[in-house]
Amino acid sequence: MYKEVLRSIENIEIYPVISLLIFVTFFLGVFFWVKSIPKDVVDHLKSLPMENDDDITPSQP
Repeated sequence: MYKEVLRSIENIEIYPVISLLIFVTFFLGVFFWVKSIPKDVVDHLKSLPMENDDDITPSQP
């Protein structure tokens, strides 16, 4: 039944192409955004979880 519904839609073959283009555009956008972040911002974000010198090992009872 679903195949018949999909066959009845004209130009349905364009939807997978549009989906792929949206995915690739988003992926490349995020990639270039990450590559353009200054190194000092990355270092700051990298140190955030340990800013208070929290010990990551669980305390022994």
